[in-house]
Amino acid sequence: MADTSTQSGLPKVAILLAAYNGMQWIEEQVASILAQKAVLVSLFISVDRSDDGSEAWCQQLAESDARVTLLPVGLRFGSATQNFFRLLREVDFSPFQYVGFADQDDIWSGQKLSRGVSVLETGGYAAYSSNVEAFWPDGKRELIKKSQPQCELDYLFEAAGPGCTYVMQRDLVLAIQRCLLDRPDEVSRLGFHDWFCYAFARGHGYRWYIDDESFMRYRQHASNVVGVNKGLKPFVVRAKHVWAGSGMGETERLLRLIGSGCNDKDLFTVPTSRWAFFKLALTAQRYRRRFRDQVFFACFCLLKSITGAGVQ
Repeated sequence: MADTSTQSGLPKVAILLAAYNGMQWIEEQVASILAQKAVLVSLFISVDRSDDGSEAWCQQLAESDARVTLLPVGLRFGSATQNFFRLLREVDFSPFQYVGFADQDDIWSGQKLSRGVSVLETGGYAAYSSNVEAFWPDGKRELIKKSQPQCELDYLFEAAGPGCTYVMQRDLVLAIQRCLLDRPDEVSRLGFHDWFCYAFARGHGYRWYIDDESFMRYRQHASNVVGVNKGLKPFVVRAKHVWAGSGMGETERLLRLIGSGCNDKDLFTVPTSRWAFFKLALTAQRYRRRFRDQVFFACFCLLKSITGAGVQ
């Protein structure tokens, strides 16, 4: 267990970092996490079996810095999502007030966690996320906006932004942990840990704040699992997956996993007919935050209704 005994008056935050072949960037990322101001950080790292020395570097760090804990190595998870779920299941969160996620390749400002904690402490929210500043190897930078006003059921179709911006209160994380431990088979079929956490929180009535500001640099490179998805090629790839049913499939899995405790369990049924897709198109503003995404969602549902592709 990482040491949180000193400076006990400061908020204690557990950061969960899922790593895989990350030696090119992880040292800079970890340095920015451990340099956070006005909070006590404990860093928990889970390394998906790697061949670039990531395990050895993380082990050496954990041995030299009491703030860092490396979970047992040598396991193969196959995705960042399942690696994060491993962290959520196995870490003991009882010493901490807050929990956050970290990727292995970003750079945090010194105020990232204190900003999230201050919102949670003063605003009556259970979870926090934010916009991010994406940056590319050629020096390009761009603010990626995720803070459009939340709508009634957006959480069934999108996350609150990159999971690396999330800071959550312990009670919410413990509820998520119980769900993961109770439903391992269903969890193994999920594709996005950040989307699941947002859906679980919103579906169970926890308030979530999405910040207009950015407190981190979100690195873009060829190995990004998701990234910012800018440009025509990522759009086409995404559209093909959605048309094939991956989006609705993930929504259906989320609804089953969130379970009977979901406040909105009776407000949405995954469409299986042309008429159901048509009705969904008419209410697109309920399901996506950004206007452009609402238009795309409505067009997708209308096309499904007209063509009957993949429906009864």
